[in-house]
Amino acid sequence: MASLHFVYSVSSRPVAEVESALVSSTVHGADLRFHGVVRDSEEGRTISGIEYTHYECMAANELRKIGEAMMAEFPGHLALVHHVVGFVAAGEASILIRVQTPHSAAGFDLCREYLRRIKSTVPIWKKPVFVEEIPS
Repeated sequence: MASLHFVYSVSSRPVAEVESALVSSTVHGADLRFHGVVRDSEEGRTISGIEYTHYECMAANELRKIGEAMMAEFPGHLALVHHVVGFVAAGEASILIRVQTPHSAAGFDLCREYLRRIKSTVPIWKKPVFVEEIPS
């Protein structure tokens, strides 16, 4: 989904694929991208990746509300959020947050705030896929 200044999606499409289609702004000097990467361990155990599930219509609605609120509170920036659902292997990105602003300091703050709001309200759940240890 999209507005003039905020684009969001939740799908099985990999972050790298979404990112390869991005175009730079000639208006904004800062183009910040946050990749949330799946670590190789969870709860002290090795994992092969994480299986992400979501409540589709509510996730889209919450992302839309986050975008509307952020644009109203902090005008003058562009943002894109993409979250992957399905299996994401360790070492791969599960979320991309891209923020474009005239100056970098504001961009870092906005990126952090987008992530905070997404984690607190968007119904996306993760289930680690643990690697079975082979007995010696």
